[in-house]
Parts: sequence; structure tokens; C-alpha cells
Amino acid sequence: MAATNKEQTIALEASGLVKLYKGCGRPALDGFSIVIREGDIFGLLGPNGAGKTTAISIMSSLLRASRGTVMIFGADTRRQADKVKEMIGLVPQEIALYRQLTARENLRYFGKLYGIKGRALGSRIDECLDFVGLLPKADQLVETYSGGMKRRVNLAVGILHQPKLLFLDEPTVGIDAQSRDMILARLAALNQAGTTMVYTTHYMEEAERLCSEVAIMDSGRVLSQGKPGELMKDGGHDTLQDMFFSLTGRKLRD
Repeated sequence: MAATNKEQTIALEASGLVKLYKGCGRPALDGFSIVIREGDIFGLLGPNGAGKTTAISIMSSLLRASRGTVMIFGADTRRQADKVKEMIGLVPQEIALYRQLTARENLRYFGKLYGIKGRALGSRIDECLDFVGLLPKADQLVETYSGGMKRRVNLAVGILHQPKLLFLDEPTVGIDAQSRDMILARLAALNQAGTTMVYTTHYMEEAERLCSEVAIMDSGRVLSQGKPGELMKDGGHDTLQDMFFSLTGRKLRD
């Protein structure tokens, strides 16, 4: 993980987040609170319907909370939205790309939205595509890519403007083992270079491999938070998955 001399700096603090959707019997988030330190890869774990995507959407300013606050490197996401926007990146669960454009054209489009221009944009596009191993295929249409390749372009878009804090919502869902391994290795390298991350996943082995700290949530609330090894030891569990089931149960979720 990233250097420990940054561990006292707060990258993100979410306090008392509540999200109510019209027509729903219970809140999607119900007093959700976490603290993430700079340099961490923070894993947000939970079963389907636990509120992970809602939490990510609120913390990354895509969605407004009904109540509660989010601070990113000391900036309020509501009152200082422009400042926050410059500091964060998002890799969504859905493939957020234009299929009829090439990877390079996609990155050029999103780069301009980020305010990157000219030679700086061209150079950064090449750097990001090379980072995810797609520079040789940069000028092929995205619709011709495999699922794993699309996921890698999704990641390249998210890091294009060099965010200090990167949100990743299940970035390896639905892809093969080789693509997953490559993405996890690239994320570890990105973290070593100083990027703080918030990472949601259904794969407990990913969280054990990648995350310096995790929070297990269910029904819109955080049930447990800490370093994976310490949480397993304190709970008397051999694996993070065993601990996950002990907190959330084995009942199937919709």
C-alpha cells in the first residue's frame, strides 16, 4: 500500500449519510459513516442491496444525500463542488464509454470535459492507455473490445485527470481471471504512486489482496471497519469471507 507517512491525513469523511428513495419502505443508507485516510485502498463490502453503489454515488457527488455530509480532503462536496470535482475520479460499475468511438477518441472526449487540452491531453491519453495495456489497440472501436478490455478503458477514463481520490464500483465484475489480475495489479501500482481509492467488490479475495482497510455494510449501515487481518483475528475468522458471512448471513439477496 502507499506510504505510511500519509496515514494521518483524512482523504474522505462521510458522516451520518441517509438516503431516502420515494416509494421505498426503508432508507438505502441509514446513518452511513466512514473515515478514509490518504494512501489507503478502502474496500466497501456488502451483499446485493446493502447500499454500496448508493454510498459511492453520494460520496462521488453523483447523488445527493437526504441527510449527512461528505468531506474530501477537507472540502465539503456540496459547498465546494468544483474543488471536489478536480480531486476525484470515478470508475462506475457500468461501462461508461461510447461504443462507436475508439479508446483514444473516448479518452479525448472525457479529457476535454476534465479541462485537459492540446499536447497535454494527447500525452496523458497515451500514458493512460499504456498503463492499462491498450496503447497498441488505442485506435480500434470500443465495440470490438472484449469485456476485460472495456473495463480497462473504463479505468483509463477514471484516472485521466490524475485524481487524488479514485472511486471504483465493482471494476472487475463480469470479466475473466486474467483481466481481473491485470486490473488489480494496475490498481496496486496506482496506489503505490499515491492515489487513494474507495473500492467496492463482491470478491472477498480481491479485498484481501488489495485493500489496506475495509468496511462491511448491510442495510445501509457499516457493521464493521478496520484492517482485514485485524478484523479476522478479532472475530476469530480464517478468511474475510467467513467474517463477511458471520455479519451479513448466508441468505440470498435480490
